[in-house]
Amino acid sequence: MLDAFLRALAAGAAARPEERTRQLLRRTGRQLPRVPGGPVVFGGTTGGVAGELVGDRIRLEPLELRHHDGLCEAVRDGSLWELAVTTVPHPDDVRGFIEDAVAARGEGTQIPYATVEAATGRVLGSTRLMVINTANRRLEIGWTFLAESWQRSGANTEAKLLMLTHAFESMGMNRVELLTDVRNAKSRAAITRLGATHEGVLRHHMVMRDGWIRDTAVYSITRPEWPEAKRGLEARLEAGRTTGAGTTGIGTTGTGTGAGRTVTA
Repeated sequence: MLDAFLRALAAGAAARPEERTRQLLRRTGRQLPRVPGGPVVFGGTTGGVAGELVGDRIRLEPLELRHHDGLCEAVRDGSLWELAVTTVPHPDDVRGFIEDAVAARGEGTQIPYATVEAATGRVLGSTRLMVINTANRRLEIGWTFLAESWQRSGANTEAKLLMLTHAFESMGMNRVELLTDVRNAKSRAAITRLGATHEGVLRHHMVMRDGWIRDTAVYSITRPEWPEAKRGLEARLEAGRTTGAGTTGIGTTGTGTGAGRTVTA
């Protein structure tokens, strides 16, 4: 049985991750365990068109080149690319950033979004589900950044609620990871407020643009922890609506394992 599984693995290596998993299961006769979240879903919709995740104030749209100009405006708001603990793209590099994200989506390894104000359609930033491992039902939230004027507004808190809900309840994930530079105190505090658990530090994990060798703090939320974390996020958003003020969230956190994670606010 093991030999058959390994042969199937080699044969399916070039397939998209979700299709590769189906091939392996079909060839070896194995099945993924049933989980409360149901089957893995890559597109997803929550009250919007296919692929969109829609909240009260924020809409996460599949990132496309049509978001280019708005995303450039967002990163100029606060000169986000200048923050040493993050790797937000410079406006001149935004087109390549989007093209790379679209390519990764086509490979099935990432689901990149433009963070958009629902009422106006204004692009506020970007975020994504990434390092998607369908066989083990885990993924990472990263490449998150938000225009400075929208940090601490509750926008990122709502975006995280939308993505975490999609990951656990639509995609059937068992684990969601968030990574950030150990020096980024604001990001680490904001991730903790999401209900995530600090698991440790990956030493000498990344080389930043300025040559700094980054240590990365690792956080996660697991399926058993998700209901309580969700209630906490919903309560924070409701409190913000009641008082008319924003809630503190991750604005540009520099989360994630690859370059270009998040910045915090």
